[in-house]
Amino acid sequence: MKHSPDLLRIATAGSVDDGKSTLVGRLLFDTKSVLADQIDAVTKASVDRGMDTPDLSLLVDGLRAEREQGITIDVAYRYFATPARSFVLADTPGHVQYTRNTVSGASTAQLVILLVDARNGVVAQTRRHAAVMALLGVPQLVLAVNKIDLVDNPAEVFAQISEDFNTLTTTLGYAPEQVQEIPVSALNGDNVAIRSANTPYYDGPTLIEHLETVPNEPSRGDVGLRFPVQYVIRPRTAEYPDYRGYAGQIAAGRVSVGDEVVILPSGKRSTISQIDTPDGQLATAHTGRSVTLLLEDDVDISRGDLISAVADAPEPISQFTATVCWLSDKPLRPGARLLLKHGAKTTQAIIGGIDALFDEQNLSIIDAPGSAELNQIVRISVQTAEEIPADDYQVNRESGSFLLIDPQGGNTLAAGLVGDALAPLHLKELV
Repeated sequence: MKHSPDLLRIATAGSVDDGKSTLVGRLLFDTKSVLADQIDAVTKASVDRGMDTPDLSLLVDGLRAEREQGITIDVAYRYFATPARSFVLADTPGHVQYTRNTVSGASTAQLVILLVDARNGVVAQTRRHAAVMALLGVPQLVLAVNKIDLVDNPAEVFAQISEDFNTLTTTLGYAPEQVQEIPVSALNGDNVAIRSANTPYYDGPTLIEHLETVPNEPSRGDVGLRFPVQYVIRPRTAEYPDYRGYAGQIAAGRVSVGDEVVILPSGKRSTISQIDTPDGQLATAHTGRSVTLLLEDDVDISRGDLISAVADAPEPISQFTATVCWLSDKPLRPGARLLLKHGAKTTQAIIGGIDALFDEQNLSIIDAPGSAELNQIVRISVQTAEEIPADDYQVNRESGSFLLIDPQGGNTLAAGLVGDALAPLHLKELV
């Protein structure tokens, strides 16, 4: 039986004018993920501008017109595929003031492509983005050294930029096997999908080859089942008079018929008796699969509860330290009363102290800032009205993340990570 390609979630980041739009356009073009009429339109527009080759950045720059019309597009998602794997790419803005968009786009990414202009090397924005990726626990990084065709001594330039970047990522906690540097020309297609004869000093994979073969890590940490209950299904029909199922998506781990599980926050235990899907029953289901679980016991379970593996079940918490990226124009201050959404559960929350600020401009930590402004990343204390069964974000990204919501307007105010995500970065060593 032929299996469909697996899915890798990736994101791009880089400074303005590093060629990110051209690289994304090149990825779409080389994987034949754009329609013929789009290619024809881009080719015509490029010829009209006096260009000898198609300007592939035009494939993604259509969003500019929408932004000019006042339509806010924070992160654009692109979809492409090769015979080996499918990809979802979060394309984020490069401006410094859009740190929140970088956080949003990279929060679920398994790999991030960081672009640098070969003429500029590793700059402050590169260091800033790398630190954010480490903060979010992104498992894999690619440094795409773009416009390598525009520098003298490209071999020396690429070696120096790679060395600078490796020094940075090592300090941030990345192992060498988690980082790949690739010299590319997004405009000409060098080392994007096809190995280039123009880079004889480089014998590594092309960007596409690396994306196809990099380990597909859905989450930091190897944890047991994490299954947030989204719906309780009780048909109450003659055909299914006693059916009681719990529907949702497996956030982490795996589940099999016969597994003992614990329901949180109640702490009650039961055993999986059946795993239903629209395509029939399964014996085992893995991370990312949407299923309905049935239990051997009649346990009181509601939307927002968590069905977890027994061996490493998280301890329900109502007071904890968290790291958040503040997304609102109105500053966050201690004492704010907000809503906290964790998985399918929403509860009231009070913000305690705001005791540390991640200064992404200087890659350092400022103690006791007292408030959080738009785009700032801070460490806070949180108290919730109800216990939430959350892992530390360093243990598992999916079950360790949450949102803070405006109780009046319902707007998302912050993206949060359970625990002190700043501590492992040792950012003061970088300045």
